[in-house]
Amino acid sequence: MFERPQSGEKAVLVHVDFPGESDPEDLLEFTDLARSAGARPVGTITANRNAPESRYFVGSGKAEQIRDLVAAENAELVIFNHELSPSQERNLEKLLEARVLDRTGLILDIFAQRARSFEGKLQVELAQLQHLSTRLVRGWTHLERQKGGIGLRGPGETQLETDRRLLGNRIKQIHKRLEKVRGQRAQGRRARARADVPTVSLVGYTNAGKSTLFNRLCKADVYAADQLFATLDPTLRRLDLPGFGAVVVADTVGFLRKLPHELVAAFRSTLEETLQADVLLHVVDAHDPERQTRIEQVNEVLDGIGAGEIPQILVYNKIDLSGEAPRLLRDVEGSITRLWCSAVSGEGIDLLVGALGEFFLADQVHGWLQLPAAAGRLRAAIHRTGEVLQDIPDETGGWWLEIRISARELESLYQRERCRYPLQPGREPLRVAAAAQAP
Repeated sequence: MFERPQSGEKAVLVHVDFPGESDPEDLLEFTDLARSAGARPVGTITANRNAPESRYFVGSGKAEQIRDLVAAENAELVIFNHELSPSQERNLEKLLEARVLDRTGLILDIFAQRARSFEGKLQVELAQLQHLSTRLVRGWTHLERQKGGIGLRGPGETQLETDRRLLGNRIKQIHKRLEKVRGQRAQGRRARARADVPTVSLVGYTNAGKSTLFNRLCKADVYAADQLFATLDPTLRRLDLPGFGAVVVADTVGFLRKLPHELVAAFRSTLEETLQADVLLHVVDAHDPERQTRIEQVNEVLDGIGAGEIPQILVYNKIDLSGEAPRLLRDVEGSITRLWCSAVSGEGIDLLVGALGEFFLADQVHGWLQLPAAAGRLRAAIHRTGEVLQDIPDETGGWWLEIRISARELESLYQRERCRYPLQPGREPLRVAAAAQAP
């Protein structure tokens, strides 16, 4: 097995276009990923194929072209912008006499460099071990039983079994530790729900300026840099909205096209902050000429993790680079759907804070609920989730509740309890007054 790339390593990049997948931006993003990992690209090989070749992924002629470039540039690493099978990696390394890394391995390397919290490091290690478990045989080919020969039968298989067992044990340990951390996060979310503190989650394409915007909004000092995946660990901070109160803002990992599924699974706790959010601030680089494509790619990922139905506001960041003025747009119903600001200069941040306050105030409903005696569990849930202004027993053993609660939360409670009661707006009803006077 090979060590992960070291900073400044000379690398040859390989990108193959398949029918229906040609996109010049994909190659540019791949080059940025390689540089983010610390590689120094010395050449790029591109190809067009109808389907991957089973032995080298690329054709034999293209593989020889890559070998010649590796030798000419004295490159130590070849990076493919695709998923390679273990056998393809072994065949390529034997032919090229250089280390070969696929797209998943490259992103894992970046994640390993950027993870800072205990949870983030565990998540990276879990993803690395799961990726490595299918490639163990590569490091022990000199001991495989299939090679035969006196003294070479048995130990290779024994060593592989030992490695697999050790890997399996370590993966189980990491899962147990992550479950504890996830339990702590879930406990924190339950506490915020009981305190009726809504959550705002920053999402968007990687390098769109989410962490810089997070620092500007919450006066925080989260690490922010002009790099892909500068933020891996979810960070939560309090933000006070004028006229509404406190909300929690979550800074999350940036999305990327063709993000490997195992990485999405490994960073489940980061994505849970997105799934539990009341509103998503979809941060877009206003200076990026491909911003519309980026928006669509992020929405695809959100749909894939089950967050596609959560309300979102498009925030076009970096207007200090695009030269646009801070402004906002509304839909036909008057709701704010997008706005323009700069996290660096602070232009338009007041519009963003005002938009959040307006969203949460508009989402709240206020009125009376008449609950029967059998709805005690729903009554308790409303006390935990919303704000109960009055709780008055009626003559039938039920209750009249004057509540102020998020419409989305009330709908969620109704679905959970499989019931629905009409919300009655206005002042205290006559029946409530009568019930209050009853002995």
